[in-house]
Amino acid sequence: MTAIALTAALVSRVFPQNDEVMSVKLAEAVTQGAPAYQTTSGTYGLADANAAGKQQFRGVFLEAGAAGDVVPLLKRGWLYGYTLGTIETPIYLSDTVGVFDDSAGTMTVVCGRVCTLADGTTKILYVEARWTHIWA
Repeated sequence: MTAIALTAALVSRVFPQNDEVMSVKLAEAVTQGAPAYQTTSGTYGLADANAAGKQQFRGVFLEAGAAGDVVPLLKRGWLYGYTLGTIETPIYLSDTVGVFDDSAGTMTVVCGRVCTLADGTTKILYVEARWTHIWA
């Protein structure tokens, strides 16, 4: 398993006209570019593939924030800001809180895939949160 490095300051939307974004209230402090889960009270925090209740993927935080803040969450779309490996590789939720990985964690939670821009070399991350999936 190799954690996907992110440079939070560089996390940005590639094709904003095609994205699905919503505003969410935070349960805890989060980092821009980190994967999110939803609590049973409706707030959002950092997802984790080996922590009960946090083993879900609801999107990617587009801004950092503290508990109680409202920030944008990308549910579906393409992002810059990550150091990505092989094109077409699936991206998973990591056993490390708030991190993506190139291998499945304790629970297999697929979050996205490594893609490229039209130039065929600039790698971007495509994410698609499966809101109808039952995480258990």
